[in-house]
This record gives sequence, structure tokens and C-alpha cells, in this order.
Amino acid sequence: MPNLNFHPAGRHFLQIPGPSPVPDRILRAISYPTIDHRGPEFGALGRQVLAGIKKIFKTEHPVVIYPASGTGAWEAALANTMSPGDAVLMYETGHFASLWKKMAERLGLEPEFIGLPGIEGWRRGVQADLIEQRLKADSAHRIKAVCVVHNETSTGVTTDIAVVRRAIDRVGHPALLMVDTISGLASADYRHDEWGVDVTISGSQKGLMLPPGISFNALSPKALAVSRAAKLPKAFWAWDEIVEMNATGYWPYTPNTNLLYGLAEAMDMLLEEGMDHVFARHQRLAAACREGVRAWGLEIQCVEEACHSPVLTGVMMPTGVDADQVRKLVYENFNMSLGAGLGKLKSRMFRIGHLGECNDLTLMATLSGCEMGLGLAGVPLQGSGVVAAMSYLQATARPVARHPAK
Repeated sequence: MPNLNFHPAGRHFLQIPGPSPVPDRILRAISYPTIDHRGPEFGALGRQVLAGIKKIFKTEHPVVIYPASGTGAWEAALANTMSPGDAVLMYETGHFASLWKKMAERLGLEPEFIGLPGIEGWRRGVQADLIEQRLKADSAHRIKAVCVVHNETSTGVTTDIAVVRRAIDRVGHPALLMVDTISGLASADYRHDEWGVDVTISGSQKGLMLPPGISFNALSPKALAVSRAAKLPKAFWAWDEIVEMNATGYWPYTPNTNLLYGLAEAMDMLLEEGMDHVFARHQRLAAACREGVRAWGLEIQCVEEACHSPVLTGVMMPTGVDADQVRKLVYENFNMSLGAGLGKLKSRMFRIGHLGECNDLTLMATLSGCEMGLGLAGVPLQGSGVVAAMSYLQATARPVARHPAK
């Protein structure tokens, strides 16, 4: 039997692109005594989190909160808006887009996958012109939804959602726009209302800095209207009962009460920092990480400059190097977890997460562990990524800590 009580000195460095490390403030909030989910105290908590989460999604419309993972929120988005046999247009940007398509098939929908062929399609964001061309050809309007991933966790590629919305609008197609921003929310700029998204899907364990167990559907009035005629079976996921009871701060079933305490604390932390500052922090850390990868002489998985993710960076390995062996060496020697390559990229890359509770020194320690692990694996490096990233951070530094006023 393995010794499950073994804990090396110091904190484990969890540098995967989610679940992300949970800050002490949030852990303390989750540890509050569990309360009656039908009592007045919970009603106040419910109203607080339901109002606050709208600020995170940048919407004036309902956000449904589920005691589930992001996969549950995927299903909720489809089940509430689609009927058996409906056609949905889904864009392949990576492993999670592929899993969402598989779910659509299992629900009895007819998903059509488009995108650039092979690995190339996983190295770029959504090509909105391909969506526009396909919708233009759909004169009968059989396609009921367009489904895209905002920040593809498996590849380190983001997509400009506003451009996708404009492509749909140019052809006057009535399809709903559904967006997965499970790994993007609260780390990468996202605007549900402004970008004309009908259903946004997200989860708790990424930029919101919570453990897994909460997921979200942000809704548009159009999505709510469509849901009233949708015929796919749903009970637990049904929006109508939840939205109705949420008006008073309650749910039609037992919600995850203690995680909602954590969600309230997470939103306080984000709004105290200011969402624009949160996004700028992530962009700066991501840029420093890329400087490090380039200094090593290694290839960044995302090849479109405008689409680099602020959440994670994918690092491609030279031919003949098994990325999973590099990850294993880093874990065993330096107590740090890196993200694996998934699907078509298995063993070809590793992923560095720099999201949520992350700052300059977190990133520097992470890159140090990566550089030492690459050295142990015998990967030839052109230079020090640690020095390159440190130089970038030093050149762009601004005060973040304050001594109390005397």
C-alpha cells in the first residue's frame, strides 16, 4: 500500500491549468459551519453570490449555479436549449471541444465538427470565417447552436468571442451562441452581454480559485425563451425551477452550501483587486512565461500571437522527448505538478498553469522547477528561461504590497 500520509517539506506546487491552488482565505471561508439551506442566513448568502457572479460574467441576466463540475454545465446548456436530433455546429480547437462534441452525440443531437485539419487546428483559435461560411450555407436554419471554447485548456489557445458573434450576425443566422469559458472565467477578459453570448459555461476550479464542485450557466433572454420549447429531457439541470427559486436566494434542491461561502470569498478577492487588474496580472505572467520558453529554445504550442492564453502555456518537446517523462521527473524531484498533453498532444507537450492565486514569485519558482526537470531529462536548452522571465518581470514590475500608513 502506498503511504498516503507522506507530505514533503514545503507546499506542493500545483501548476496545472486547473484545479488551481485554493487560497487560504477561501479555505477558511469553506470551513465555516454548515447552515440550513432553507433558513434565512442561507437566503442572504444565496442572494449575495447570485448578484456577485453577474459581475464576474459581466451580465445583467441570470447566472445559474450548479453543484456540479463543468461537464455538468455543458450538459445543462445543451439540455435546456435543444431538442432530439437538433443540429449543432461545434468548432474543434482541442481536447475539451472534442469532449463537448461527444456529449452532444450521447444526448441525441447531431453535432457537426469543423476546424482546421490535424494538429494545426489545435494550435490556433477559432477561425470565425469557417463558421460564417457554414452558417451561410444553412439556408434552412437547421443548425440550432454554435458551440465554441473560449480558452482551450488542452492547448493554451484563446478565441476572440466577439469576432465569432459578428460572424454569426453577418449572415443573420438565428443559432444560439454557446461558449465554454471553464478555464477562462476570472483569468481572461470575458463579457457575456457585450459579446452577445447566449449561454456561457464555466466552473469553479480555475480562475475562481475554488475546489471543483460548482459550475455555471450564464443566460441570455434569447436562451431562456428558446428553453421553453426545448424537448431534451432535463430535471436536475432545468433552468426554469432554479431561476424562479433563485429570486429569493434559494435552490430547488440542496446546493453546495460551504462551497458557496468560498465563492462569496473568491468574488470578494477578485473584485477587491479589480477585474481589469486581474486580467492584466494574468497577461503579464503569461508573457513572462513565454519569454522563458523562448529562451529555452522550445516551441510554444499556440502559434497565433493574438491567441496566447493568459491562463496557461503549452510547451512542445523536441522530437524524441516524452513530455510525460519530463513531468514525472519534475514531480518526483521538485514536488511540482504540470499539466499533461491531452488527446492528439499526449506526450508531445506539457502545460504550465499560471492562473488564479499566482504572482511573480510563483511563476519564477515554477519555471525554475521546469528548467531543472528539463535538465534532468537531458533536453538541450539554448539558454535560461528562468533568467529571461525574471528580466521580463523585473522590467515590468509595479508595487503590489503596501506598508501601513504611519
